[in-house]
Amino acid sequence: MADAGNQSCLMAAENTVSLLVCLFHELEEWAGLGQVEDYLSVLEYLLWVFTPLAIVFIVPFLIVILLYLSILFLHVYKRKNQLREAYCNNLWDGARKTLATLWDGHGAIWHGYEIHGMEKIPDKGPALIVYYHGAIPVDYYYFLANVIIQKGRTCHSVADHFLFKIPGFKLLLEVFSVIHGPQEECVRALRNGHLLGISPGGVREALFSDETYPLLWGKRKGFAQVAIDSQVPVIPMFTQNVREGFRSLGTLRFFRWVYERFRLPIAPVYGGFPVKFRTFLGDPIPYDPNVNAAELAEKVQQAIQSLINKHQKIPGSILRALLERFHTRHKDHLQ
Repeated sequence: MADAGNQSCLMAAENTVSLLVCLFHELEEWAGLGQVEDYLSVLEYLLWVFTPLAIVFIVPFLIVILLYLSILFLHVYKRKNQLREAYCNNLWDGARKTLATLWDGHGAIWHGYEIHGMEKIPDKGPALIVYYHGAIPVDYYYFLANVIIQKGRTCHSVADHFLFKIPGFKLLLEVFSVIHGPQEECVRALRNGHLLGISPGGVREALFSDETYPLLWGKRKGFAQVAIDSQVPVIPMFTQNVREGFRSLGTLRFFRWVYERFRLPIAPVYGGFPVKFRTFLGDPIPYDPNVNAAELAEKVQQAIQSLINKHQKIPGSILRALLERFHTRHKDHLQ
């Protein structure tokens, strides 16, 4: 029937224009182009549904890209200054300050980052900073940047072993004095007069804590023993809305099972929402020779829990955190 219709169409064509129109309709019917509009409507609907999901999973990778750009900068900086290396004891100071400025700018622009209690960080001498670990500890990166900019010193950090296995990260970890955490090495850093940052919850807290902000420390007290052996104060730290910036799917049993069974941190992280970040530093807990590691660990945990109770609305809300950011910006403009 279709062929007969096409033949009649061609036979009825009286001029070139009519013939071209007829041929176009034949081609459209043969290729099924009449359904293109339906296909486009379906595609538009799928894009509308999946674009927000894609964005919240892509943004965390942008943080990883920024880290790799930092590493690339360090490699370039190293090549550029090879001839001066023999004459300069602090080859990486310029690189650290430049990257600190970049990360501080990122925090200010994207999260309106603020830090309260910076005066509690000593200008000289050691201290152990203990903090709550977000799904991606970008707030801790901002804190490190502020220590470099405001205090003119580098805070050493303890990181999980898997970071040292990521291709390309070695230089970044070395330049920013990141160690994998043997107690002896931590004590050595503190006794040498450095600041040291550690999160007792580590990867477990990063992946399996949630918007209610539970501290997942278990019975860990090694950090407390480090502080006692080094005879240094402990400074608790917490960042408001850090779980609203990035969240993890670690609450799903499968990812928890994989981590506990194989120690593989594969739980997906999503977010990158421009929520308000405020880091709060608590009062230093001084060294007390009469306090053992278990007692000190309990004191520090209570101090961080107190910061959470005081500065974080539970459960956390991404929408509320976004509104806080807007409200803060509005107040700044009015001032």
